[in-house]
Amino acid sequence: MTLAHLFSPFQIKSCRLENRIVMPGLASFLIEDNGSITDKAIEHYRMRASGGPAMVIVEACAVSPEGIVSPHQARIYDDRFVEGLSRIAQVIRAEGAVPAVQIHHGGRQTSAKVIKRKPVSASSLPCPTISGEVEPLTLEGIREIIFKFGDAAQRAVEAGFDLIEIHGAHGYLVNQFLSPFSNIREDRYGGDRAGRARFAVEIVQELRKRLGPAFPLSFKISAQEFVPNGLTVEESIELLKLLVAAGVDIVQVSAGNDATPEWICQPMFMDKACLSDSAAKIREALHVPVMAVGRINDPLIAEEIIRKGQADLVCMGRGLLADPEMPRKAKEGRLDEIRICIACNTCMESIFRRGRVECLVNPTLGREKEMALKPAEKKKRVMVVGGGPGGLHVALVAAARGHEVLLFEKQSMLGGQLVMGSVTQYKKEILSLINFHKRQVQKAGVKTFLNSEVTPETVLAVKPDAVVLCTGAIPILPPIPGIEKSIVFSLPEVLNGHRPVPKKTVILGGGATGCEVAHHLAENGSQVTIVEQLPKIAGQMESITRKVLLKQLRDMEVQFFTGHRLSRIEGHGVYAVSEDGTERFLEAEAVVMAIGNRPENLLYSQIESLGLGIPLFQIGDCLEPRSAKAAISEAAEIGRAI
Repeated sequence: MTLAHLFSPFQIKSCRLENRIVMPGLASFLIEDNGSITDKAIEHYRMRASGGPAMVIVEACAVSPEGIVSPHQARIYDDRFVEGLSRIAQVIRAEGAVPAVQIHHGGRQTSAKVIKRKPVSASSLPCPTISGEVEPLTLEGIREIIFKFGDAAQRAVEAGFDLIEIHGAHGYLVNQFLSPFSNIREDRYGGDRAGRARFAVEIVQELRKRLGPAFPLSFKISAQEFVPNGLTVEESIELLKLLVAAGVDIVQVSAGNDATPEWICQPMFMDKACLSDSAAKIREALHVPVMAVGRINDPLIAEEIIRKGQADLVCMGRGLLADPEMPRKAKEGRLDEIRICIACNTCMESIFRRGRVECLVNPTLGREKEMALKPAEKKKRVMVVGGGPGGLHVALVAAARGHEVLLFEKQSMLGGQLVMGSVTQYKKEILSLINFHKRQVQKAGVKTFLNSEVTPETVLAVKPDAVVLCTGAIPILPPIPGIEKSIVFSLPEVLNGHRPVPKKTVILGGGATGCEVAHHLAENGSQVTIVEQLPKIAGQMESITRKVLLKQLRDMEVQFFTGHRLSRIEGHGVYAVSEDGTERFLEAEAVVMAIGNRPENLLYSQIESLGLGIPLFQIGDCLEPRSAKAAISEAAEIGRAI
C-alpha cells in the first residue's frame, strides 16, 4: 500500500506542511518547576521534528499563573519565557517541521497546592477528579484572561511559532465554558449555546485582533465528552460554527474531559482511530480543515483517514514518543522498522507516579542525548540468556554497537512473558513489540538459538566476554490445601489455547494479570470470580486502563471478593475466607493462580561460581519480578554499558 495521501503537502493560510502528520501538544514533563526550558526539552522536540512530521505543536503553555496544572508545565504568561520557547521553535524549524504552540488555561483542573490559590472556572462546580473549592470567574476576571490569551499569542509569534492552537478541550478552562457539564452560569457567558461559546469566541477575536487575518489559528475541541450534559458531536458542530466565524482556521477534533480521561489518552481497549468519525462529521459540516487524533498509531491507518477524507491532518502523539523516526521510516517504506505505540499508557502513568514521561517501547524517551547509541570501543562476544523483552532489547542494543551477540531461548519462540500477555483480545498489539524486536535482532546479526536451555557447560563452551541473564520468573504456588488438585492451573496453561474455556473459573489474585486473564476468560464465555487478599482490585495498574478494564469486567458480570484469601481447594471449587473469618464456597471447574512470580536466578549463582572473571548481568524478572517496561529500560542501559 502506498502512502501518497499521507505524504502529500497541505496549506493552512501562509503555513505550508510537507505532509499530513502532526505531533500534537503533549506534556513532556521536561520543563523546570520555574517554567524554564531545559536542554532535555529542546532535544526532545528536536528529535520529534527530525523524524519527519510536517508540524510539531509544542505542549500546552499556560497563559496565566493560576492556569498551571503542574509545576512542570510550560508557560507563556511572561516575557521571560519567550527565549526558551524560541529555542524550541528554532530547533523544530531547523529540522524541517513547522513550529506551532498550544496556549492553555487549566481552570478548575488544577489544585491549590500547585497554584497557591483557589482554582477558577466558569462555575462553582468542582473538578470531578481534583478535590477543593472552585471560584467562578467574574466578568472582570473573564476579560483579564481573554487579554492574557492575546498576550500569550503575541509572545508565541515573537518566539517564532508559525501556528497557534487554543486548547479548548479535555476539561480545561475553555472547555469548562463551552460545556453544560461544567458551565451553569446564568449571565451572558452561560446558558444557551451562544452564551457558553462566548468566552472561546472572544479569545479567538482577541487573537485575530493581535495577529491579523493571515496568521494560522487552530482550535482543539473535545467534540464528545461522554458524560451527562456533556458535549456531543452535533453540539460541537454548532459551537464550532461560531468559532470558525470568529477566525478559527483549523480544528483538532479530540474527546473527553476531566471525568472521562480514557477518551483523552485512549488505552488498548479502545479501537484505533476511534475519533476519526467525529472528525469526519465536523469536516463535512463545517467545510473547514480538521486534524484527527486518537489512537492513530500506524501510518497505514493514517493514510486511510486522509484517503477517505475523514481529516486533512492526522495527529500522532504517543506514536512519535514511541518512535520519533516514524514519519521518515514510513515515507521510505521501512514500515517493519517502526516501534509502534501499544497504548499501554506508560507515558501517562510515569507522569503521575514518577514525575517524568517514560515509554515502554522507547526507553530513551526524555533522555535522548545521554542514551545516544555509540559504537563499542572493543568488540566482544556477548551471550544473552532469555528471549523475553529484556533479552531481545539488550541483544539488539549490543549488536547495534558492534558486538557479536548470541541469544539463547529455551522455548520454541521468542517473546517470553509478552507472548502469553498478548493472548488476550485487547492486548494483541503487544505482538507488534515482539515482532519489532524479532525483526531487528535478525537484521542486526544476532545469532539466535531456540529450544536451547543454557547450563554452566553451555557458557564454558561459548566462551563469552560478557553474559546477560534474562531468564524470567516462575509462578508462585501458595501453600494452600488442595493446591495439587487437577482443577488448579497456571497462567500459561489457561492462555495457551489447548484447553476448553471452563464454565466457571475462580482466579486467585486481583492484580493486573489476574484481571486481564479474567477479562479474557469472561469474554470467551466463562463465569469468572476473582479472589483478592488486598482491599482493592488492580491497584498498581495505570489508572485510565484500570478504569476501563474494571468497567468491562463488571459489564461481563465478573465477581470480585476483595479482602479474601483461599483457605482450601476442593475438586469442584474453593473456600474463601474474609477478613472477619467468614468462609464461603465458590464453585469452579478451574482455579487459576495469578498471585505473582519469583525470580528464576539459579543460573546466575551457577555461572558466578565458575569464576570466569567476566561481566555478568541480570535483567528483568530474574532479578526481581517487574514490568516489561522495567526490563526494556534496564536492557537499554546494560546494552550501552557492555
